[in-house]
Amino acid sequence: MKLKQISIFLENSPGRLYEATQALGEAGLNLRSLSISDVSGFGVLRILVSDVAKARRIIMEKQLPARVDEVVAAEIVDTPGSLAKTLKLLLDNKINVDYMYALAGTSSGKAVMIFSFSDNDLAIRLLQDNKVKILDAESFGILESPV
Repeated sequence: MKLKQISIFLENSPGRLYEATQALGEAGLNLRSLSISDVSGFGVLRILVSDVAKARRIIMEKQLPARVDEVVAAEIVDTPGSLAKTLKLLLDNKINVDYMYALAGTSSGKAVMIFSFSDNDLAIRLLQDNKVKILDAESFGILESPV
C-alpha cells in the first residue's frame, strides 16, 4: 500500500514552481498532495498526483530533474499527541522517518500523514498491527500505472 510520489528539483527562482504546476495542470493532472522545501538554492517539490506516469512524462518534457519515490500515507486521529504516539511506535522499532508532510483538517476528524521511512514495508506492518489505517492510491484518486 505504498504510493508513488514524484520529487521535482526546482531552481529556487521566480517562475520555476509556476512552470511545473502549470504544465501539470495543462495536462489535466490533479495534485492530490504537495510539499515544497528549500535546500541550498533549490527546492524539492514532492507531489502525489492523479496520474504518476503522465506527470513524470510532462516533467521530463520540461527538462526538470525528478524522481519517483515510494511513500506511505497513514490516517491518524487529529488530536493532540496522536502524531507523537505514532512516532513512538516507530522509534521503539528503530524505524527512521526520513521526511513527512501532512494533510490535516479533513471532515472525518483524521489527519493524513505522508511518510518516507527507512523501511516502508516494516513501518506499514507495524502501523497496521496497531490499528493505523494505511491509505492506498484509490483513496487519493491516483491512477496506478507503470512508471
